[in-house]
Amino acid sequence: MEQLQFGEILVHTDLLLRGVWLTVALWAIAFGAGLTAGLGLGLARLSARRWIAWPARALVEAFRNTPVLIQLIWFYYALPVLTGIQLPAFAAAALALSLNATAYCAEIYRGGIRSIPRGQWEAGRALGMAAPRLMRRVILPQAVRRMLPAFTNRGVELAKNTSVASIVTVNELLYQARMLSSEYYLPLETFTVVAVIYFVLIYPGTLAAYALERRLAAKGA
Repeated sequence: MEQLQFGEILVHTDLLLRGVWLTVALWAIAFGAGLTAGLGLGLARLSARRWIAWPARALVEAFRNTPVLIQLIWFYYALPVLTGIQLPAFAAAALALSLNATAYCAEIYRGGIRSIPRGQWEAGRALGMAAPRLMRRVILPQAVRRMLPAFTNRGVELAKNTSVASIVTVNELLYQARMLSSEYYLPLETFTVVAVIYFVLIYPGTLAAYALERRLAAKGA
């Protein structure tokens, strides 16, 4: 076997760090949007009014049942043809990832809220709570404990999905890796380094989520 040449890749730490920054930025934007907009969309899915629930369901199913790569390509290449609006590559990637995350988070919220026993709803109404206050004070605090593992998985998947942004030349981590690999012809070393970087980025968040799960479980005991 030829001697591995990791040094040739590690001397370009500045490029890798730039890619890490854009990867983290994409993840933060998309996951933040998913957690916030997903709640509203999840509540819309639970609405008894069909004119609210059906469009929400259509949006969720459209983004859950098509590949995120296709969504990204559509926003970057097809949207300008249809509307005349050309989004920058980073904005198109952030929009596609955000809508994809919103659709998945909406289903997590919907499932978590529906898992709460009906007696909790009835008890809140018996105390005279309005629906928004009942949701905020009684239902969501209980549902969050059940939703946390699913949100952890979604966050991890989203961190890995940011790599599709390289297709539209967003200079995130995978894009920088592809450039280094093509320049130095060291794909094994390049993508090994990138795999380690992804692991270092993602694994601490997974450990933090596990710790939070244990803490919430202890409080609920």
